Amino acid sequence: MEKPRQHVALIGFMGTGKSTVSKELAARLNCGVIDIDAEIVRREGASIADIFGTRGEAEFRAAETAALADVIDCAEALVIATGGGAVLAEHNRKLMLEGSFVVALKADPEQIIARVSQDPDRPLLQGDVEGRVHKLLEDRKHAYDFAHLVIDTTKLTVQEVVDSIERGLQQRF
Repeated sequence: MEKPRQHVALIGFMGTGKSTVSKELAARLNCGVIDIDAEIVRREGASIADIFGTRGEAEFRAAETAALADVIDCAEALVIATGGGAVLAEHNRKLMLEGSFVVALKADPEQIIARVSQDPDRPLLQGDVEGRVHKLLEDRKHAYDFAHLVIDTTKLTVQEVVDSIERGLQQRF
């Protein structure tokens, strides 16, 4: 398949597979890949947990918006893995819709909990992981509705998710 004419932005709750799928999709599309969380860590010189802990969520979200805007502005077609909360800002949603084919990845809460429960780098999940996941999912239940394509990754392999995205791109372009 040829390179996408625009970026592909992967959105979704934490643990739905954005980072993993983005790498495989970029390899398939023969284009670059950027993980916004990794870009923030690179730019800020601190882990996400440290940014949340020392500067607060508002400063993290500002850094997230700045990184996303710069990446979306890149002329090279990219697969962009966003952080789970990137969709909370209307400006971010607008940026993604204007410059990307937006794919929302979702998964059952139990699958998300299994995927993220042992990850110390998830500052929004400190304490009761199961309770926090359920609350955040409820709070964000419509946050990903703007996507061009929605894929439930619960029972799919990475290859099956990439195949679905590729089909969506072909239908779109």
